Amino acid sequence: MTGAQGGRLFPELWGGVECTLHRVGDRFHSQIAMSGHLARPGDLELFATLGITALRYPVLWEMVAPDSLDRPDWSFSDERLPLLRRLGIEPIVGFLHHGSGPRYTDLTDPGFPDLLGHYAGMVATRYPWLTSFTPVNEPLTTARFSCLYGHWYPHGRDDGSFVRAVITQCRAIVEAMRAIRQVIPAARLVMTEDMGRTFATKILTYQADYENSRRWLSLDLLAGRVDRDHPLHLWLSQCGVSEEEFDYFLGCEMTPDLIGLNYYLTSDRYLDHRLERYPETSHGGNHRHRYADVEAVRACPEGILGHEEVLRSAWLRYRREVALTEVHAGATREDQLRWFHEAWQAALKLCREGVPVRAVTSWALLGSYDWCGLLTSMEGRYEPGVFDVSGAAPRPTALATALKQVALFGRAFHPTLARPGWWRRPERLLPGCRPKRIIPDLPHPATGGVVVVGKTGTLGHAFSLVCASRCVPCHLLSRAELDITSPESVAAALDLFAPWAVINAAGFVRVDEAEGDAATCFRQNALGPGILAGECARRGIALVTFSSDMVFDGSKGAPYHESDPVAPLNVYGRSKAEAERRVLALHPGALLIRTSAFFGPWDRYNFVTETLRRLAQGETVCAASDLVVSPTYVPDLVHACLDLLVDAARGIWHVTNDGAVTWADLAARCAELGGFDPAAVIPCPAAALGFIAPRPPFSVLASERGIALPPLGDALARYLADTHPTGLQQPGNN
Repeated sequence: MTGAQGGRLFPELWGGVECTLHRVGDRFHSQIAMSGHLARPGDLELFATLGITALRYPVLWEMVAPDSLDRPDWSFSDERLPLLRRLGIEPIVGFLHHGSGPRYTDLTDPGFPDLLGHYAGMVATRYPWLTSFTPVNEPLTTARFSCLYGHWYPHGRDDGSFVRAVITQCRAIVEAMRAIRQVIPAARLVMTEDMGRTFATKILTYQADYENSRRWLSLDLLAGRVDRDHPLHLWLSQCGVSEEEFDYFLGCEMTPDLIGLNYYLTSDRYLDHRLERYPETSHGGNHRHRYADVEAVRACPEGILGHEEVLRSAWLRYRREVALTEVHAGATREDQLRWFHEAWQAALKLCREGVPVRAVTSWALLGSYDWCGLLTSMEGRYEPGVFDVSGAAPRPTALATALKQVALFGRAFHPTLARPGWWRRPERLLPGCRPKRIIPDLPHPATGGVVVVGKTGTLGHAFSLVCASRCVPCHLLSRAELDITSPESVAAALDLFAPWAVINAAGFVRVDEAEGDAATCFRQNALGPGILAGECARRGIALVTFSSDMVFDGSKGAPYHESDPVAPLNVYGRSKAEAERRVLALHPGALLIRTSAFFGPWDRYNFVTETLRRLAQGETVCAASDLVVSPTYVPDLVHACLDLLVDAARGIWHVTNDGAVTWADLAARCAELGGFDPAAVIPCPAAALGFIAPRPPFSVLASERGIALPPLGDALARYLADTHPTGLQQPGNN
């Protein structure tokens, strides 16, 4: 759709697969392999359901010709590219994605450009129907990480190596496009680059000016703009760029057909000479000043530059079509939605002003691995995207629904979009950067939001805290305000608060007492959730409720999955099994979370907290050595449940931290982490502890659906940091 000046009224919706194939030392790391996409061509059909018109897709040099250009393996692209064509999705083909090429070359090799040009010609000859190419993704960013910071191969750490890597990659882009256009004359160059802005204190203005000129360097080279008047010309000459190389780019006639902008919450930077305000990890400098280099979103009261200004500045500089070619936030699910929504709204606004914004690209359709550590080590730390691939098959997240809505209606709809992302809230600022007068957050709405039932319980309190931190309005209700065992009370509360979701964190939790009061246990744990499910279903309200590992008898001897049949041993377990049956019968769309043995920083009565308290007082701790469980850190549990709720997940899910221990082992680990004598923990059989209700001997939970919380050891360490930031004090110490 076009406007009066020929501009677009709506951008296209594109997608992208995180396909980084980079090298650290002698090891290559492939995001395509880690995500499982290498073995799942059917993912492309899932992408087609989103309504995207184009897909940034890899035909990576290192994959096709890892040993020699004479022995290419086209099996991956021969299978995938024709399928995309049949699905009506235009491939925007990439050859290098943060890579340094196969083993027979690297970013400082003078032969690199001709080698990539040769490879590009091979691709064009094999697939002459292709139209759009990104020969090298983010050449400036790749040069920084590989040849200035030393993170990736070839691990350079100086300006000369950095500049050589930029020049090499840009020449490679030119040679690649020349080779492609000999076969496909109308082929389009879609050039992508990370595009943030650097801000600084007054004394460091000169450094910010340099970095704000440098951010355009790869695009300026291809556009033939780096002449003698360019602000970086002298510096480039000093770093080894020859006159022949300057002339090469001045005459290359390779201005990109489309300027692709990859913009992240970490893209904008702030330089500050006041080092005391910031952690030492941010300290650095140049030959003139020491300064901290931090995310602008954490240090600047005015916040980030934003998608609109990023697009506008590129359009004004090059007068070519622009696009957001990577839109992704490493955040909670609703903030992922908010970030994409913000990008889409900015693109819409500029389209209607006549700026030719071609597309907004939802990046990392299958998520990504280990970017939180800048890919310097591959530990498998996964971050979902539009699909979550941590289970047996890709699972659509809330982003998938949002993209379909954008494709159909031009906008996304989700209740959480009414509130700002964390980057727009005052608490985003580091303590030393906060103004004396904090602008209050948005008022809490009288209706809408999420209702949490169980005000006095551990889970209810935890949900209220986490919802507040995620800017999800939450009404935490007591039994007097909403009694789940009374249909009249439930109906009145739901009508009064009109929530989009209800989280039931109430119930009878005293396992041994349930043996002597089965009626009360069943009323609170089975009848009540059933009533709540029926009323929520009638109103179209999402529901989350909780079950337990005690729905199993422990005879399996291996971790239980969601599909395993229940066989409870005690009254409490039977009440939870009955609740599962009732809730899913009355509200098939409900989310039912089974969890186990939770501990957290916000209550005093869980096993871990009580164990550490007793050890700190010099007492011994007796714990069962024959009951194996999967303990769960409450903050992790609540965050995961909220993500699933935002995703509109349904059915039974097992959500626990990764790890199986006996209660005695858990107590011993607490002693070790707290610095106490492990001998103070006394293992004993459960029969000696006076339990009334029988317990399953092995009730470890595992998920076949894909939720995997961090390992138990990691959770225990964070628990100690959250509750005892200066360390635990042993008895007798002053």
